[in-house]
Amino acid sequence: MKAGSRSPRLTCIVAAAVAGLLATGTAAQERPDFSGHWTAAAEARPTPGGRGAPTGTMGSGWGSTITIAQDADTLTVEYVFFSRGDLQPPLEFTYPLDGTETQHTVMMGRGIQEQVSWTAWEGDTLVITTLHSFPDPDDGQPLTSEVKRKLSFEPSTRLASPPSLVVETTLSGVLGGPSSSNRTAYTKG
Repeated sequence: MKAGSRSPRLTCIVAAAVAGLLATGTAAQERPDFSGHWTAAAEARPTPGGRGAPTGTMGSGWGSTITIAQDADTLTVEYVFFSRGDLQPPLEFTYPLDGTETQHTVMMGRGIQEQVSWTAWEGDTLVITTLHSFPDPDDGQPLTSEVKRKLSFEPSTRLASPPSLVVETTLSGVLGGPSSSNRTAYTKG
């Protein structure tokens, strides 16, 4: 073999090694892991007398304390919805991270609520879109309401503190009402 020439086999080996390094670099850029036990930060809310008092928030729709488990394929959110006296277990929802549609049924109030959800990644933000089905109170015709939750991390403003889990929730307008959005920050622990 002449100096400076490469055999086809060596070229294939080098190409495979470069492809492996590129794949490893891509795999190193993993999605964030939202796993943990999270508690919403207290917020000041106005009271009828005009004074604010620290209270927990239900702004995400998941409550003030949530537990998230995540693996390569799914994200599971668990939270307490019912009071202790209701003797009901916490609600638990599992969402495939590949965008596959998932159906959940929940017994609420006077009947079963059906929900259809799917996920999508927007960079490092996980977006969970859920459609809630319910009957129109006037004519009984089926209606849907959309809830979109965007999960992301926000760096802490305190030195050496872990980042906050931020859940931005947007609820579509129902029965002619306006849509609404809110933001809930959770701390781990």
